[in-house]
Amino acid sequence: MDRLTARWPSVRWFPLGLIVAAAVGDALTPIGYTWVPLIAAACVLAGVLMSFRSAAWTGVFALAVTVMLDWRVGILHGGTGWVEEITVSLAVLIGLDVHWMLERRDRRLAAAWSVAGALQRAVLPAPPTRIGPLRVAARYEAADAEARIGGDAYAIQDTPFGIRVLIGDIRGKGVGAVSITTTLIGAFREAAHHTSSLEELAERLEQSLERDQAQHSHTSHDEEFTTALIAEIDHAGRTLRLLNRGHPAPYLIRSGRVTELLPADPGLPLGMGDLLPQPATTDTFPLTADDILLFVTDGVTEARDANGAFYDPTQLALPDRRPATPTEVLDTLADAVYQWAGGRRDDDMATLAISLNTSGMPSRTKTPQLSDT
Repeated sequence: MDRLTARWPSVRWFPLGLIVAAAVGDALTPIGYTWVPLIAAACVLAGVLMSFRSAAWTGVFALAVTVMLDWRVGILHGGTGWVEEITVSLAVLIGLDVHWMLERRDRRLAAAWSVAGALQRAVLPAPPTRIGPLRVAARYEAADAEARIGGDAYAIQDTPFGIRVLIGDIRGKGVGAVSITTTLIGAFREAAHHTSSLEELAERLEQSLERDQAQHSHTSHDEEFTTALIAEIDHAGRTLRLLNRGHPAPYLIRSGRVTELLPADPGLPLGMGDLLPQPATTDTFPLTADDILLFVTDGVTEARDANGAFYDPTQLALPDRRPATPTEVLDTLADAVYQWAGGRRDDDMATLAISLNTSGMPSRTKTPQLSDT
């Protein structure tokens, strides 16, 4: 009801209008007909739509109207009059009790949302806006807006091998996905610094998820899996390497044009890698100054319009008068998806944009030291 009254504030006055309408109807109909039950209903409704004080005063007004109507027809001190007055009084008490219960529920929900929001920020903190000369922007919207916890994950890490990016989609939503998200991001942040190849990094992530699933076998399902995309940008900003494990492909934005970077040999999601005889291979793409990389989850690519058609990020309209910033790209994308889906959101939507403004980038001459620890 809070959403209803926030959208249409005038609806709060509906109970008063209902009482007035009932009084007029009672006055215009024969004595044998009574509209008092409608007054009682308005008192209960006041407890839902109004503040506690307003609902209480509305109840006093309703009881006064009932007394006047009973006095008008001469039943104020009769049995029928007492029944009507007691009915309205009970309706006032019920309305106030309903209001108190709704307020208590709202307080509990607000506390739960606060905890969920803090948990989401702890598990999936916002990435830094700059990593070296690169600019970064991230956006996360859970399908369950009230729970504020979803099943998408992303992370970006500066390593000796380049700037590495992870974006994934855990099967499932809500609190059940938090453990897997924590494991995935923690494993990425550690292994990204100690594995020279993206294939080995993906294997490390898969092993971590398998151990987590084994430890929580009493609550997990055998078919649990996570789609993931691992990217690596060299420190010179000239090369992008991608390893796709069943995740939506990223997009390259160059001079306002959006191009999908499809994998030549896509792999299966993490948790299903043993179903293929050969692991997925890495794809390499050249980069130029002012390129923007856009990483998304299937909440973007599987957004549907009224006819059931999927949204295509390559149709994203960006300003062509100057290079867009990562934040502008994500804002434009979010608006486009919202308009396409008519405001509906059936899946989590995580987006990450990285601007490759390589002017003034420091060079690195130190050879990275490999370690398996």
